[in-house]
Amino acid sequence: MSYEREPFAKDPPAGAPSASPPLWRETLVWAEWAALRASPVYYGLSVPRGRGEPVVLVPGLFGSDAYLAELFQWLARIGYAPRRSGILANIGCPDAGVGRLERTLDQLASETGQPVHVIGHSLGGLQARCVANERPELVDTLIMLGAPIRDHLQAHPAVLRAAQLLTAGHRPGTPDSCYSRSSSCPFPTRLRRAVAPPVRRYAVYSRTDGVIDWRACPEDDPACNAEVSSTHLGLVVHPDVYRLIGRLLTAAR
Repeated sequence: MSYEREPFAKDPPAGAPSASPPLWRETLVWAEWAALRASPVYYGLSVPRGRGEPVVLVPGLFGSDAYLAELFQWLARIGYAPRRSGILANIGCPDAGVGRLERTLDQLASETGQPVHVIGHSLGGLQARCVANERPELVDTLIMLGAPIRDHLQAHPAVLRAAQLLTAGHRPGTPDSCYSRSSSCPFPTRLRRAVAPPVRRYAVYSRTDGVIDWRACPEDDPACNAEVSSTHLGLVVHPDVYRLIGRLLTAAR
């Protein structure tokens, strides 16, 4: 695991099909989960501790808060106050998920009197980025795990097709999917806006991601990027990612 300081590969051209990531790699997630349970980091050893700061976890496409339970419990063990996103299932128009997340962060920031740390996986990272773009006063630190911020359509064709089928005709007045180039969904436009200071943002990605084309994940600023070796699903259970999250949240102080 290392911070990426070198120039990235050329951005995938808009409208071009993504190079299909090897989806079979995702079967290795169980080995990554087992490695986490065997790692000292799982028990909070050699990891900077939190001071009760709120951290909201945002699930990826097709996911719910439930599959982030391991990360949720770990953050609580090391001294943070993790909260759920309020997204019961990240299915349908991604723009609607942005609205739900914004309401969650708005309420939590009001309750605690401080901006919130947000960790979003895949689509959840994109939705969190949209909120940080438009409501920077709500977000202290944004950590995106395997989130294709440069082009939200750079995913494995099977995953993208499933998303298209689930959102086809979802928006009134158009038969298009929210995951098509011709869609009228405002989500892509909201995503392209730059994250405003003082939000600290980090893009964590893996070249062995079996779902997302890793070239779509890095931020333009190399200092905001961190590379790990993980599957896409493993980004929420990998010991190296947990160790990195602990450092990034502490650095935010």
